Amino acid sequence: MKLLRTIRLDASDSFVFEKPAEPGEWAVSGAFAFAYGDLSNLHGKARTAFRAGFLGLESLGRSTLAQIVETNESDRRDVVEMLAAQLVKCFGAPDLATAGVAAEQEIGFVASLCGHPPGVLVAVTRNHQDGTVREVFRTLRPRDGAGEDDVPGEHVDLAALEKGQRR
Repeated sequence: MKLLRTIRLDASDSFVFEKPAEPGEWAVSGAFAFAYGDLSNLHGKARTAFRAGFLGLESLGRSTLAQIVETNESDRRDVVEMLAAQLVKCFGAPDLATAGVAAEQEIGFVASLCGHPPGVLVAVTRNHQDGTVREVFRTLRPRDGAGEDDVPGEHVDLAALEKGQRR
């Protein structure tokens, strides 16, 4: 069984989202967070969150990328329960039973995106047309030899970059 976790390869999420997700949070598409807003009036960071952000379940922050990870049934149940609780607390679900049904569907959808090997990255592009939200997901494979321990830190040496040096 596989699900998605947020991943941060660089510091960009800190700049493009109002609230960036923390690396390693369980992730869902999160389009439902925009269900009752006026999507034509989204601007700036809110628009970026709509157009290209996964929702981290613990922080309710956004992440540009999510990573496919192996998991088990116990983790899946925990993720469904966490999402159901957030749906009640922050998104207006009337009760945990109703939220649980929606959370099961959302996590089922996430699992359907994970038909690739663990470690593959997933990105989302979302738009709103004719009253419908459309999502397109694409996968990005890590370079050969790159692993979780090889994820770059968030320190960027701008002076070295300006001089053409890579760090």
